[in-house]
Amino acid sequence: MEVLGLQFIKQGALRSLHGGSPSGRLSRPPNHHHSCRAQVGRASMGKSFNLHWCPPGPCSPDTAPMVLKTPLSFQTARGVLAEKLVKSVILIDHVGPGASGGLTAGTSCLKSLFRTPAIITLVVLLLSTVVLTAITLVQTHRSELIPPGLKYGVVLDAGSSRTTVYVYQWPAEKENDTGVVSQTYQCSVKGSGISSYWSNPQAAPRAFENCMQKVQQQVPAHLHGSTRVYLGATAGMRLLRLQNKTAADEVLASIQSYFKSQPFDFRGAQIISGQEEGVYGWITANYLKGNFLEKDLWHMWAHPHGVDTTGALDLGGASTQIAFVAKDVGALNSSDGVQVTLYGYTYALYTHSFQCYGRNEAEKRFLALLLQNSSTDTHVTNPCYLRGYSVTIPMGQVFDSLCTTQQRPATFDPRRNVAFEGTGDPWLCREKVASVFDFRACSNQEDCSFNGVYQPKVQGPFVAFAGFYYTSSALNLSGSFSLDAFNASTWSFCSRAWSELPLLLPKFNEVYARSYCFSAHYIYHLLVHGYKFTHETWPQIHFEKEVGNSSIGWSLGYMLSLTNQIPAASTLVRLSIPPPAFVGLLAFFSATALMSLAFLSFLCSASRTEKRSERPLELAVDAD
Repeated sequence: MEVLGLQFIKQGALRSLHGGSPSGRLSRPPNHHHSCRAQVGRASMGKSFNLHWCPPGPCSPDTAPMVLKTPLSFQTARGVLAEKLVKSVILIDHVGPGASGGLTAGTSCLKSLFRTPAIITLVVLLLSTVVLTAITLVQTHRSELIPPGLKYGVVLDAGSSRTTVYVYQWPAEKENDTGVVSQTYQCSVKGSGISSYWSNPQAAPRAFENCMQKVQQQVPAHLHGSTRVYLGATAGMRLLRLQNKTAADEVLASIQSYFKSQPFDFRGAQIISGQEEGVYGWITANYLKGNFLEKDLWHMWAHPHGVDTTGALDLGGASTQIAFVAKDVGALNSSDGVQVTLYGYTYALYTHSFQCYGRNEAEKRFLALLLQNSSTDTHVTNPCYLRGYSVTIPMGQVFDSLCTTQQRPATFDPRRNVAFEGTGDPWLCREKVASVFDFRACSNQEDCSFNGVYQPKVQGPFVAFAGFYYTSSALNLSGSFSLDAFNASTWSFCSRAWSELPLLLPKFNEVYARSYCFSAHYIYHLLVHGYKFTHETWPQIHFEKEVGNSSIGWSLGYMLSLTNQIPAASTLVRLSIPPPAFVGLLAFFSATALMSLAFLSFLCSASRTEKRSERPLELAVDAD
């Protein structure tokens, strides 16, 4: 006999009835008077069913079960039974031979996933996941890092004898807060230095016009507004400020007003100190020599290991500077010791600037000494001018400087002319030039240069630029050479006749040419008796004008220092998919995936609910 399970619910109670008597009568469980019972018995050897029914309410001997013996199919029998049990909310299900209970909720949920709506939703979910993964991988791994481009800076080197405009550029992301700067353009302003405009300040900036128009062509137009322009004035303006502060301020004010009409970001005109000029010159020399940065095997900027820094020797028109890294930092005076930080490294420098010891001012002082020692104030012999050369100079041109004011003769008249005649005597020239310095203040002192100024012992290589280079070049010397070679070239040059110089010098300029002999002897005394270079250490001096395409001078170091204050630009990222499109695709397919998951969850939940509603009725069928 087969038994088909049947479950029913009455007032919240779940009960199961199993089996039956051989006659097909229902076996009654405890408290059966509170239960409605039904039995479907299968006719032996057949596929029809007999329905036995006890009506709702107490089931006692007085209420005999009503038996429907008409053969019915199982579906028909279940329909009749469902109608009879409507008050008890009974549902039955034909589970199958030998089973008791319905399908589990998990099986029902899994079954629901094989329906057409669920299959379509699964396909959509899978495609959305694949697309989301693909666009994320593409956007992450195929993006390109783009350097933020270049930044530009302009420095006007307003020296005592001329003004030079330099254009610099560097990668905008910088390197350890300092730009990797290179010089891209140089323009010499026509005329003399801005200090010469003290009597007509408004005329000073007019000389810049030609060079500034060329600068506008060098810097991309869209970067004009962000390109900073600096003007640094050196010893010529330092002297003018000491002599006539009002005139110096008016010259700077006129320049400030001029640059307001320029498209650049002008950051002001200032007079830099002699110490700053020395430090910036040292920075320039070492930067161009590669002592701060070098490219490694991977073409990345790195700090070179085991590389010594180079000292800097600068000879300008009104001042001269020396700067180098000193071993004994503790011995440095506060006025001579400077801490410099570049590319993440700090250097302790000794630097000193000697006002009135630039080439032009030193020669004025030398002419003043010759005039003082002459028997006449109208005709003076000059052993440093070449034979056959003579020139007439008004007294005002010699004594108009603050450096020669104290040497003015009693009969000083700025309009009176003095004739200087050259004798071409190198021995006497060297002897006379020594009187420009006060070496007695440092006699027998190793840590003193001249005029009583403290200086530690020079050490390591040096680069000599500006006036040092131009003088050695006139002597047909450059780079590194011995002191003997320098002296021999000096004697040879100073012994020549003036008429030979136009053929000897590549670029002949009378004002410069007449002074080269004096300059050579002046450099000798400055370096040997002043800075204490010897025959052994002299070859460590390299006389150079530029490295690569960049001039050696204070302006590049000034620009490098200023880049520490210029914010670095961030590296840009070029995405494979434009950001708006990427965000849109990400949002669309994410929403589609979430909606698919929500719909599948709904189908599964509905299937479980349906199954729970079918399980209250368990039908037990006895098969003969």
